[in-house]
Amino acid sequence: MLQTLVGLRLGVRSGLLVCAGLTLSCSSSKPLPPPASSAAPAQALWGDMKPVVSVKELMRDMIDPIADNIFDSIAIVDTPHGTVQHVPKTDEDWDKIRIGAVTLAEGAYLLKVQRPFAPAGDVNNSVGPNPPELSPTEIRAKLETDPVLWNAKIEALRNVALETLEAVKKKDVDALFEAGSDLDEACETCHLEYWYPGDKALRQKAAKP
Repeated sequence: MLQTLVGLRLGVRSGLLVCAGLTLSCSSSKPLPPPASSAAPAQALWGDMKPVVSVKELMRDMIDPIADNIFDSIAIVDTPHGTVQHVPKTDEDWDKIRIGAVTLAEGAYLLKVQRPFAPAGDVNNSVGPNPPELSPTEIRAKLETDPVLWNAKIEALRNVALETLEAVKKKDVDALFEAGSDLDEACETCHLEYWYPGDKALRQKAAKP
């Protein structure tokens, strides 16, 4: 009985060696396929971004309030005793500006996510003769006519946020002042294009000699 079991084991081992030899010879002529790409699981993980609020609400509740971290960081105030300039001095002051710049840089790209331009039923101040604001429908029509311009305005806003971050890293008050001015320009030129373009025409008319 023992001899029989030993013989079986030797036979199995011999068979395994033969199979191993066949496997090696096959693998040398046919390479193993590469491992499955992880791109599909990553795409499934990230997915598409789904908006929660309209553009108007995003601006009101996120972009505009956080921009004040930058706008309010420098102030020039005229007092009875002369002009006083308020600038960031402490680490806490600079931290607040950095938070504003980071949030603005990341938040600007949320404007690339397709979403309503205003909450349902909100038509902006676009009713009546010569309304000062565009309706959400008119804004969308402008975007669809020239999406490159819309993206350019978003990139301009993001670039100003990055400019502000550089000023914060260096704690450069002059650079911060310049960034604040550029931020005001980026916001206003976008608003004049998509929110109250009537003001744009008036300003151009006023600027003519």
